[in-house]
Amino acid sequence: MLDPKILRLVAITDDAEDRRATLTDRVEAAVRGGATSVQVRLKAATPREVVEITRSIICRVSVPVIVNDRADIALAAGAAGVHVGEADLPVAAIRRFAPASFIIGASLGSDAELPNAKDADYVGIGPVYGSDSKSDAGSAIGVAGFKRLAALVEHPALAVGGITADRALQITVAGAAGVAVINAIFKADDPESATRAIAAAIGK
Repeated sequence: MLDPKILRLVAITDDAEDRRATLTDRVEAAVRGGATSVQVRLKAATPREVVEITRSIICRVSVPVIVNDRADIALAAGAAGVHVGEADLPVAAIRRFAPASFIIGASLGSDAELPNAKDADYVGIGPVYGSDSKSDAGSAIGVAGFKRLAALVEHPALAVGGITADRALQITVAGAAGVAVINAIFKADDPESATRAIAAAIGK
């Protein structure tokens, strides 16, 4: 059974290849600042690189680590779970080979994604405010769009897309179980302080 507390503040890694050497250090800093889980999202990395980086992160942090897109990579790395999108392996298919304790999250940005999302342990809804870190994220749905989609699923709903310390409280008040953040943490000069500011905003 998923503990919704791990969704309160999810730090999603950036994919800046020129900063990959410091990624584990920056993730560790985010966790010190209050991140309750980590999602490893490295679209430009090879599967081997993702496994190696995920393992290094797992060794350094005490919170659950989830891998974006690939359940096979998540399992190979010993991650706590996977987060999948519309183009990835369906949640129901992953359930057939993953351990019962394996966390499966699914993206939900439109009604078309509902069937897959309903099988997941949690949903990531967005982009709420728009995002320049995800080229395939689609148009911003706003707080009203988040609330509408969240009402259609029974699982905890995580707000994704353009989340900052200034916006975090607004979306959690609207019913989000938590927020997922990339740029506001990993583009900051001090990821620990940036994460701490978001955590303070949502009363984490």
